Amino acid sequence: MKSIELLSPARDVATAREAILHGADAVYIGAPRFGARASAGNAVEDIQELVEFAHVYRVRVYVTLNTILYDNELEDARALAVRLYEIGVDALIVQDMAFLEMGLPPIQLHASTQMDNRSAEKVQMLYDNGFEQVVLARELSLEEIQTIHHAVPDVQLEAFVHGATCVSYNGQCYASQYCFGRSANRGECAQFCRLPFDLIDADGRIVTDERTGRPVAQRHLLSLHDMNRSEDVEAMMDAGIVSFKIEGRLKDVAYVKNVTAYYRYCIDEVIRRRPREFCRSSIGQTTCSFTPQLDRTFNRGFSSYFLHGRSYDMVQQFSPKSLGQPVGHVKEIRRNCFTVSTTVPFCNGDGLCYIDAEGRLQGFRVNRVEGNCLFPKEMPDGLRSRMPLFRNYDQDFIQHLSKPTAERRIPVSWQLSEVEGGLSVALSLAGGPSVRQSFVMPLEEARSSQRDNIVRQLSRLGDTPFVTSDVDVQFSCEWFIPSSVLADWRRQLTNALVRELQVAHRTAMECNLERSTTKRNPSATHASLFYKGENLSYLANVSNALSQRWHVRQGASSVDPAMECGGRGDVLMTLRYCPRYELGLCGTPHHPLFLRSADRRVFPLRFDCRRCMVQVLSPFSR
Repeated sequence: MKSIELLSPARDVATAREAILHGADAVYIGAPRFGARASAGNAVEDIQELVEFAHVYRVRVYVTLNTILYDNELEDARALAVRLYEIGVDALIVQDMAFLEMGLPPIQLHASTQMDNRSAEKVQMLYDNGFEQVVLARELSLEEIQTIHHAVPDVQLEAFVHGATCVSYNGQCYASQYCFGRSANRGECAQFCRLPFDLIDADGRIVTDERTGRPVAQRHLLSLHDMNRSEDVEAMMDAGIVSFKIEGRLKDVAYVKNVTAYYRYCIDEVIRRRPREFCRSSIGQTTCSFTPQLDRTFNRGFSSYFLHGRSYDMVQQFSPKSLGQPVGHVKEIRRNCFTVSTTVPFCNGDGLCYIDAEGRLQGFRVNRVEGNCLFPKEMPDGLRSRMPLFRNYDQDFIQHLSKPTAERRIPVSWQLSEVEGGLSVALSLAGGPSVRQSFVMPLEEARSSQRDNIVRQLSRLGDTPFVTSDVDVQFSCEWFIPSSVLADWRRQLTNALVRELQVAHRTAMECNLERSTTKRNPSATHASLFYKGENLSYLANVSNALSQRWHVRQGASSVDPAMECGGRGDVLMTLRYCPRYELGLCGTPHHPLFLRSADRRVFPLRFDCRRCMVQVLSPFSR
């Protein structure tokens, strides 16, 4: 039976707690340094608080240390990894191979998607070197995922299922570093891919979109729709995915609540129908006070990306901003308001947007609503009848999500029995840990049944992670137990069970670490060398001596420094997404094409049609 994990993002501990309450089986969060979202770091003390909360539900906590490291950072990174192990973090998500050379304590390592994990050979190499879980490249299809799973069946495969999508293979984007001095491999991406470009030919003429007949001028040609694979969860399970990752360590708590709750339902539906094949990897029943809807929080429109192969409409050309939920179309425009043809209710404060006649995204805020008649603060320019409308800020939904919206409870059973000199109380999970305490006390026979009061007092678990499913009273007669005594027993036993669950989680985690720790021992020998005499360029992202040593040990004959350390090369981005295909130009005469930015820099495009890949080159490559 496969244990399935829903992995949610957290920019901070408060967001992580909400992700857990809304159904996450694991959360990933940034450490104070060395995370691929530099602005989403958290203190070790805060992460320790999260670990203690999460492990009660058998929820795992993964910490991102997935930047490349400089030589002067290696000792700080090692010390931080050791500290995270000491507080009970379940795994580190890393990019830099220097971690394999540090002699770390037995903490699990996961291979970040920044490692560009798109082949069975790469995944096998990572597994051979002690990585237990590998985050696959977003670009892979179901068939490619299945091929990797069949080739390396023992590795835990993780894949993104929802959220923002980078247009370049992760770890292979250098545009931000080249253009702005901000390295994506160092957590400082300036989002070059969200900028507008002209698509021009060798003579500087703007190319026409064959599908729309419009010139491709100042379009967001590299800004992809957000990923949404909610309809493909079961197919991804069958292909070998066991960890479903939601993107969004910079997203707000409303987004995390909504998306986590939605995918919790999707995964649970599969498990409910196929209980002999799949199970949850954590415990606790989640109850939400809202109906999750993916299009009611931040999104740029949706795509399943390459999961089912190449398709049109992967980019949102008119804006990199949130598009939101389709809510109808403009029916009639009046002097200071307009009506909408829709069945969707609106709310004062809603944010709406539309695509104007020039293909630009325009937005405005609604001041007042009267049925389907909307009164903006100012009537938006360019709004016309029949234009589709989208709601990218849902006032009612966001306000609801700003309040407590979920509970997560672990069913427990109580058992009361007699022992010499008093009574014994046990609290247990079905098939899980249990705690028992005996209380010496004089026993006094009651004049009436005590069962209802015992059940009532032991079921008052509102400030705990538990919910009572059964109370078994095994008394020879009706013993009188004061309500205050039952309340005290309840507090003692629930606190003891919380501690027992935390200890049991740590014990189970440490039992599973022997193989991975042995494999990443630098003195270990491997059956084959991955690089086999290759000369590695800056594309290998080697930025320190330990990483260089590891790559040489894997068979590299030479290793150039990373671009961040002075390495040179003309490839700024490597894409599976193809602008020619998107614009209906695939199959037309293959003339050179270029991206021209708003500051007039020109970036050549190199097309490898045999492999259906594209490279964005530096301006000096023209």
